[in-house]
Amino acid sequence: MSHTDALRYVHAHFETAAERARLDPNSRRRLLSCDRTLIVAVPTLMDDGSLRVFTGFRVQHNNTLGPNKGGIRYHPGVTLDEITALAMLMTWKCALMRLPFGGSKGGIACDPHAMSRGELERMTRRYTSEIFLIIGPDIDIPAPDLGTNEQVMAWIMDTYSMQRGVTIPGVVTGKPLLLGGSLVRGQATGRGVYYVAVEAAKTLGLSLEGARVAVQGFGNVGRTVARELQSEGCLIVAVTGSRGGRYREVGLDLDQIERTVQEGGRLEECPIGDRISNDDLFGLPCEILIPAAVGGAVHHKNAGAIRARMLVEGANAPATPEADAILRDKGVMVIPDILANAGGVTCSYFEQVQSNMNYYWEKDEVLGKLDIKITSAFNDVLEFSKKKNLPMRNAAFSIAVARVAQACKDRGWV
Repeated sequence: MSHTDALRYVHAHFETAAERARLDPNSRRRLLSCDRTLIVAVPTLMDDGSLRVFTGFRVQHNNTLGPNKGGIRYHPGVTLDEITALAMLMTWKCALMRLPFGGSKGGIACDPHAMSRGELERMTRRYTSEIFLIIGPDIDIPAPDLGTNEQVMAWIMDTYSMQRGVTIPGVVTGKPLLLGGSLVRGQATGRGVYYVAVEAAKTLGLSLEGARVAVQGFGNVGRTVARELQSEGCLIVAVTGSRGGRYREVGLDLDQIERTVQEGGRLEECPIGDRISNDDLFGLPCEILIPAAVGGAVHHKNAGAIRARMLVEGANAPATPEADAILRDKGVMVIPDILANAGGVTCSYFEQVQSNMNYYWEKDEVLGKLDIKITSAFNDVLEFSKKKNLPMRNAAFSIAVARVAQACKDRGWV
């Protein structure tokens, strides 16, 4: 999916939800408009003495429900359209989860894997200085995303705190534990995918014992959900990375796959099962398919080959609108991204609460609260889906858009 297509994807689902909610034209215009879009130059001194000027973005979509919240990604393909689409998705995701946040997103068009630690730190600190005036615990709270991690968040927090003259942990989430981070934050998105998969299986009357699972993407999200579902008795029959992966009908040894990756090997070359491509993954016989890698992975060319009973979206916008229609006709239950991968922002909310209180919860308390939040949102969507006879995605967007629209009216904005 191109970045322009990503924006089209978000707009299409918004328009469908707005039509169903019978929103007036003023409300539609308000909710399609972004509160603020900032494009900045990020001059960075490289290790060889040359100066590179990167382009950075921060888009704040809608702060009706509270301070903006959204990740920062470092990737060569970052564009304004992509960041705008993701900021809008964050608004709907936070509303669906009943979090007191609006949606935002940021990014820099760069290749973090081709940069040294020193170059990344200098670029991050300059970017933070450029967006300094529009972020803060009560304004906009960044978090890790594609290509960034807790170290990047620590640099942002430190740069912001230096300019404010006082330590402010709440300016970001996804921080190192010693700087006020929350336990299980790195696993939170994958945990959320796992929780909704379990609930969806109950709805379908599907026993998880022996259920076959195929996972695209073996980063934090894919690895966590694979582990958790395996603990429920599922067979993880396939996992893939950017260049392909492995398939084994009787289930893969995840320990062996992780060792291969941790030792610098490529997932697709792990000596277990059969080698498969990402295209192969979508045609495999399985009960649960989890795209947890990139947007647009499920499209009109491969959706027809999917044989799973449910598709749980660990990635943002992994299925195109055209694929949605095909999967609906095939009777595949699709758990949409704004519900399935909302564990990350939900745990970020918990981290923000803990930072504000200067009191930190134990692991079991964080997981318990996360389970309750995710399961509650799933049940909201399922009930609405049954009541209105809608696919889960349409139900999720309808709930989220209606909540933000009502909040705008309550505040007198439309």
